[in-house]
Amino acid sequence: MSALCHSCTMASARSRTRAVAAACATAAVLLALCAPAGARTLGGQRRARVLAAPTSEELGYEFLYRMMDRYSSGAQLRLVQSFSGGVLERRHFTDSVTYDDALIIDALLARGAPEDLARAQVLGESLLYVQASDPAHDGRVRAAYAPAALAGPAAVQITDPTSDVGNMAWVGQALVQLYARTGVASYLAGARSIGEWIQLHARDTRGSGGYTGGENANGSAIAWKSTEHNIDVFSFFELLAAQTHEEAWRTRAQWARGFVTSMWSAGEGMFYVGSDEDGVTVNTSVFPEDVNSWSYLALRDPAYAASLNWEQTHLSVSRRGFSGVSFCTGDRRGVWFEGTAHLADALALRGASGDAAAAQAYLGDLAHAQSSGPHSDGMGIIASSKNGLRTCEGERYYASLHTGATAWYLLALRGADPFLALA
Repeated sequence: MSALCHSCTMASARSRTRAVAAACATAAVLLALCAPAGARTLGGQRRARVLAAPTSEELGYEFLYRMMDRYSSGAQLRLVQSFSGGVLERRHFTDSVTYDDALIIDALLARGAPEDLARAQVLGESLLYVQASDPAHDGRVRAAYAPAALAGPAAVQITDPTSDVGNMAWVGQALVQLYARTGVASYLAGARSIGEWIQLHARDTRGSGGYTGGENANGSAIAWKSTEHNIDVFSFFELLAAQTHEEAWRTRAQWARGFVTSMWSAGEGMFYVGSDEDGVTVNTSVFPEDVNSWSYLALRDPAYAASLNWEQTHLSVSRRGFSGVSFCTGDRRGVWFEGTAHLADALALRGASGDAAAAQAYLGDLAHAQSSGPHSDGMGIIASSKNGLRTCEGERYYASLHTGATAWYLLALRGADPFLALA
């Protein structure tokens, strides 16, 4: 008997969470998650139905499933280890980054099979659990946690206590997406609490307004403003406005959008990364990928669509048998596969001349990394084609399997935009 089947019989005795109760009440979910282990294969399909080799997409979802079940399974609440294999595995880096957890929810909802939805709800309930267990009790979630089974409040282990606005906005939008799909009110309530924290602690009136980065691990305020974070907040607040029918969220979304558009360089056809500590001076030291693809996915504004052309010109990489785009202009010695998926998704959705072919080429690059990348398991997508690929902001990516990169690949395969409603 699987862990979920056992929990279905023991729920009343153990006072299980809402996620278990919901799973036990849903026959379709039980059929998917409580099937005998020998009868389940990729995505919960039965072996008798698998007549051909699994597709790249099916393998990607299987990777997410296996990562989710690495420490516990069934309806047991838990978050998902973000990276495995390679340098990060050797360094025992096991953090569950909440941004990655949100992306897994989005990817599961994008396909939407019964087991996908069940797993998305387990992750959503887990994010609500760590939110409710936070020592500040003010609606925030932290940047990363241990991927341990959340059997009680003491099991919530914060591994990165930063109150990062970007991560929180991603968690918030994933919870709104879950609410839109399921109608479970607690998801919307949790998302609203995150939104109120951002509004209270990060709204900024300096320069072009927008929202700051949140709070550092020590609780001090982050003074700089990120274009990427404000894209995240814009999308999150727009989704909140649509589901709550509260105009205040749309007004707040426009406050974030105003900062984003102020970072546009018409001459270069790209977005700057954000502001310096003074909240006014434009930071011109780093030129990254994410703000230029995410801006199109979130805004869908033709006035800024040239940002995708800038990426293809300034970030394309072909090194050591792998192709795609790098994280930033300052290090083009390897491919950043998550960013390659961002760009593939955005190009497919923009649909200008040549975009479909370019998107397919990037998806082919990702499929090649899935099957042949360093430390590949044939299912997941590695973060980068080489160890030590710089972000130009003091951090590095490694050739370790990454749930976030895999989730973005799956979204791009389906042409799904997580900045807009997935339901």
